[in-house]
Amino acid sequence: MQLQLESPLQHDVLALIRQLDAYQAALYPAESNHLMDPAALEQPHVRFIVARDENRVATGCAALVLHEDYGEIKRMFVAPSQRGKGLAQALLARLEQEAQAAGLSALKLETGISQPEAIGLYQRGGFSLCSPFGAYLPDPLSLFMSKACPASKS
Repeated sequence: MQLQLESPLQHDVLALIRQLDAYQAALYPAESNHLMDPAALEQPHVRFIVARDENRVATGCAALVLHEDYGEIKRMFVAPSQRGKGLAQALLARLEQEAQAAGLSALKLETGISQPEAIGLYQRGGFSLCSPFGAYLPDPLSLFMSKACPASKS
């Protein structure tokens, strides 16, 4: 498995993002889906990670949106056929490395209450519940989580 910074606007990566959109649309109403447009994932303040298997097939993705003092995790997804292989944990670890390299003090995220696997992943990764942040408003279908980033080693 390879994890690399790549463009989200590749055919196979866009297919993953469409799968994620369909999954979330089946769970939540549009007003509770806080999606980030694939084109916005190409902005300079976004680190977009793509996981590829030994055949160079995109099997997962995740984004880190850099804010002034924290990074927000967005668009975390692993293809259903690849789940249970540690790929989500590897993506999360890579996002944490990117946040540390950028000197951020915390990682934050919004996830839905109907995604127990994602909630468990983040809890095992050291995230805890927090208040809504940034432009988010309280939503009974959302959970907000955060984790302090270790200081960068200079």
